[in-house]
Amino acid sequence: MTDSLISAHSLTRRYGAVTALDALTVTIAPGITGLVGANGAGKSTFVKILLGIVEPSGGSAEVMGRHVVTEREEIRALVGYMPEHDCLPPDMSATEFVSFMARCSGLPATAARERAAEVLRHVGLFEERYRPMGGYSTGMAQRVKLAQALVHDPRLLILDEPTNGLDPAGRDEMLALILRTGREFGISVLVSSHLLGELERVCDRIVLIEQGRLLREAQVGALTSETGTIVIELDAEAFAVNAFTARLSARGLLVQVERQRVLVEIPDGSNADAVRDVYDAVRDAAHAADVGLLRLERRRGHLADLFAAAAS
Repeated sequence: MTDSLISAHSLTRRYGAVTALDALTVTIAPGITGLVGANGAGKSTFVKILLGIVEPSGGSAEVMGRHVVTEREEIRALVGYMPEHDCLPPDMSATEFVSFMARCSGLPATAARERAAEVLRHVGLFEERYRPMGGYSTGMAQRVKLAQALVHDPRLLILDEPTNGLDPAGRDEMLALILRTGREFGISVLVSSHLLGELERVCDRIVLIEQGRLLREAQVGALTSETGTIVIELDAEAFAVNAFTARLSARGLLVQVERQRVLVEIPDGSNADAVRDVYDAVRDAAHAADVGLLRLERRRGHLADLFAAAAS
């Protein structure tokens, strides 16, 4: 097995005068990876090329060492795909549909039924598996799409906007399923999404593309590391907060009040002595102003900040 899960070299795709992918070069390692980009960034085109649905206009790409043009059948046998769009036959039950998809992947009828029951249990639909899918909620439909992507025991899952249309509870459940699938079962996952906060929660790495080009690729921890700002939440009346911030300002610190929080800039960034001095100043100011400290921590970066900076 190759060390890289997906590799693209100068990958280009044109639709007439429109260039959807513009000499994209990226290597994606095994694990859970987020593919991030605004609408029109080239995410869907990249996924379609990986699946062998469209061919590149230039460059090359491989999935687990298989060429996307000459070995597309081998790739499809190793990849499970969860599409964004609605694709479920409303009159079929989940067990019928997932079993059918298993048979399309080459499993015998008995093995297909057994495997369908296993993956429907995994996604939390075992009790509902005989109901017609036309009566399913959006969350249940998304789970069926995940089940059919898993039914042939792939080595890679490609998920296109897996939380689309779900309420907050449904999104949490889907994200938990993605984590469990990737980390407990050892299946690599490529998640295409524009919801950056969700990708922070589940992904090991992020690939950020814009206008068909790679903007950034790195570990999530490196992209969301500690910043030079300390976040403080206080238990105090407004007048006491003003006294607290005034004392910090008098120490020469840059202070900003943001709703219920006070933000203090560390003068020398990540210098350990500078950080300790700021913490000492906060402690002294809180004591002098008689305010309670509810939270005191370094602010971490967010993928949304990265995306905004890269796209500007």
